[in-house]
Amino acid sequence: MPRTISPETLIRLIGTDRCPLIVDVRRLPAFQASPVRIAGSLWRDHMKTDEWAPVLPEGCAIAVYCVHGHNVSGIAAARLAAAGYDVVIIEGGLEAWVGAGGPTVARVALGIDPSLQQPSVWVTRERPKIDRIACPWLIRRFIDPLSTVHYVAAEWVKDVADELGAIPFDIADVHYSHRGDECSFDTLIAEFGLADPALKHLAGIVRGADTARLDLEPQAAGLLAISLGLSATEDDDRRQLEKGITIYDALYGWCRHAAAETHNWPVRAA
Repeated sequence: MPRTISPETLIRLIGTDRCPLIVDVRRLPAFQASPVRIAGSLWRDHMKTDEWAPVLPEGCAIAVYCVHGHNVSGIAAARLAAAGYDVVIIEGGLEAWVGAGGPTVARVALGIDPSLQQPSVWVTRERPKIDRIACPWLIRRFIDPLSTVHYVAAEWVKDVADELGAIPFDIADVHYSHRGDECSFDTLIAEFGLADPALKHLAGIVRGADTARLDLEPQAAGLLAISLGLSATEDDDRRQLEKGITIYDALYGWCRHAAAETHNWPVRAA
């Protein structure tokens, strides 16, 4: 019998590098009829594990789910386990996940179809600072964990997007960009229906740092300083992204688990 994981346990791993790759194995009609999927999940056919599993990142742990966590996810997990993969079933499926308050994301949004075998490709301006690190973190952790991001000269973003079939973001006159007082990070959250309270809190910090409104959240000034410092000391955009991912993992973890925690070091007289 394949191992299981409770929604509550898995929810704590969302938004971290310890989260397994989540695979939605609902039958295709059930998947297409639903407006949402678990945040960060891919859809794959539960009867074709031998086709899609070998192209997943080597050594990754997998968590599968269906509607109720019964026979469909059981079949997928059994096939994966027999092939030597580290796999668990999400107890109760999507229904239990939603009941436990787990974050969900829109099944399909502009440029994204989680049922396709090809990861999404995104492109934006080079030399990222805040939004262009925060958005790839959000995409990787909540929208498409296999996504790739390209940084190119600002004047070539749209041309590169057209040639590669990529999704441009955080430049003028594209779908995923600033809208009014909100930044591209806000736009992604809205477009993908991410209602997670911790993400909403993080969005305020990102918005404050990215739009020079440091009064929006007390942490915005710190994020701005760290982001500018990282950009000033790292001249490779991709290395900067990988380092920045850790910063946003930590910020999201603080928003979710530690925002009410205080820290001091009381000094007592000898």
